[in-house]
Amino acid sequence: MPHLFSSSSCVVRWPALLLAGLALALAPVARAQDVYFSQPFATRLHTNPAFAGLLDDYSVTFSFRNQYPLLPGTFKTLQLAADLRSDERSAPGQHHGFGLLINYDRSGVGGYARLEAGGLYSYHTRLTRRLALAGGGRASYGRQSVGYGSLTFGDQLAPDGSALGATAEALGTGAANYLTLGTGAVLYTENFWLSLAGQHLNRPNLGFGVLKTSLPVLLNISTGYKLFIVKQGPGIEVNEVSVTPVAGFSQQGGSQRWEAGAYATAAPLTLGAVYRNIAAGGSVERQQALAVVAGLQTGSLRLGYSYDVGLSALSTELGGAHEITLGLRAFNKLESAFRRLKRRNYPVAPCPAF
Repeated sequence: MPHLFSSSSCVVRWPALLLAGLALALAPVARAQDVYFSQPFATRLHTNPAFAGLLDDYSVTFSFRNQYPLLPGTFKTLQLAADLRSDERSAPGQHHGFGLLINYDRSGVGGYARLEAGGLYSYHTRLTRRLALAGGGRASYGRQSVGYGSLTFGDQLAPDGSALGATAEALGTGAANYLTLGTGAVLYTENFWLSLAGQHLNRPNLGFGVLKTSLPVLLNISTGYKLFIVKQGPGIEVNEVSVTPVAGFSQQGGSQRWEAGAYATAAPLTLGAVYRNIAAGGSVERQQALAVVAGLQTGSLRLGYSYDVGLSALSTELGGAHEITLGLRAFNKLESAFRRLKRRNYPVAPCPAF
């Protein structure tokens, strides 16, 4: 078995070791978990493929999440997302949306990394004049790996703790390739939305060699209702003022997450606070956190920042999480107003995406 810390390679304080052990205890044994963003509407393609092409003519978003910053070998995630909605000339009715999603996760002193890239497709249709439905799918190729070179095994240590040389352990390649499939749907009006999504429906194997470690199915449901105080209409240049209560539930393997909160928008600024209750399964104590979110829109530019405030002892000790999103969007208001007059336009999904 490998020793992640050795006296010959580094000096690690006991509190750091304790925090690392407690953090590992939060994850179900021998099961991988997806990253969960604190700005799920800014990273909406990660949440549900049906959001592809739903809010903008096209958009590109870059996201960075640093979870447990006080933990040695912190958990970091980079994401690049892009989506495009078909225009009237290529596909009358704007029924089609396309997307690209690339995730890169890196964590731990053992050099664990996971790269996942995939394509998304969504189809939009109007059920009534005020009610619309979007359905979508996602197919991604992933590669998970461990950097054995950063680990120290027992047969590499002399009695005095000094390193002896290479290990005799049969390490193998330390990498696993997999294909993952997901689907989802969004039912919405100009005030309300309901999102349902399932990821990793084929339960891909992420194990190395003969080790079998399936990626559990991730189920997610979220909803919200936007209360307009000041509403921007077609061709009217006024700033939106609104309040949007939200709620959500997700489950993956033995882990469950409930959340509820609200966003307040006084364009171009959006502020939000979402309470989370996380059950990791087994005997691990429930963790509670409050995600504080701020978003800004200026022209085609979107900027978001959030911080997870730990409300439980362990989450407080680990330092919460920082998250930053930066996006570029394009939405033709004049064309949208023209389509509205021709009754070709869909309602605008009201989720607080900045």
